[in-house]
Amino acid sequence: MLIYRLRNIEEYQQHLLRQQEVIERRNQELLKLEIANRDHSFTVEGFSITAGQNVNFIVDWHHAYNNRINWRERLVCPTTGLNNRQRAGYHLLLSELEPYENDRFYITEQVTEFHNFLDKKFLNIIGSEYVDGDFPSGYITDNNLRHEDLTALSFDSNSLDQLISFDCLEHIADYKAALAECFRALKPGGTMLASFPFNKNEYETLVRAEVLADGTIKHICEPEYHGDPLSDDGCLSYYIFGWELLDVLRSIGFNDVYAVIYWSDVFGYLGDEQIAFVAKK
Repeated sequence: MLIYRLRNIEEYQQHLLRQQEVIERRNQELLKLEIANRDHSFTVEGFSITAGQNVNFIVDWHHAYNNRINWRERLVCPTTGLNNRQRAGYHLLLSELEPYENDRFYITEQVTEFHNFLDKKFLNIIGSEYVDGDFPSGYITDNNLRHEDLTALSFDSNSLDQLISFDCLEHIADYKAALAECFRALKPGGTMLASFPFNKNEYETLVRAEVLADGTIKHICEPEYHGDPLSDDGCLSYYIFGWELLDVLRSIGFNDVYAVIYWSDVFGYLGDEQIAFVAKK
């Protein structure tokens, strides 16, 4: 897997210049695949890190946009059921966090295939969902769901070895409070691995909506809702983050903060170069 660890927008711009021809060639190859398989599913061979073997990844047109395949959400492993970004998330967990089997993990999801997969790999996985704002963090519902508010976690300070949050931060209006809580709960030397909507070409974060003093929501952009495993209504997205987020993480106290940009035809991480973020306490 090709991995580039970048710490600011200037490093990304240099990376983009060096990769321009490579990226264009990859895009043309994917476009040929899409044209050849218009409106029907197909498979792409590769090695599934989650299955530990070569498989035929399933590609279809679910979540397609602008008549293009959503490669990030597809390329599903037929053995584990995990898609491109989920499999890559596990790959990055291994390469960037270097976890021990008995590390204490917290992941900001519980009713997902990815949580279930990790639960079988590590001894101390704690998953949660945002169930109801009236519940205190740490509350366990009748159907065994753990409620956590990322801005007010129930964990003791310096108690977690690893913290994983995929596509969650953009749904939290006070995201800085959430990141501060993540820092508080991690042990010294602990690491957070996260992903969220991110504009690689901008430094400043785009604020799509904000919560006013009276609790109402002011929409600055057209409202955008993402899938919510607990509700058909979806979950409002407040932000598209920019590179300034890395500086926010540094200001909170994280010692080493960087973006991980990756791509691999061998492992089936196709489409645009994907990005995730690592913050070490």
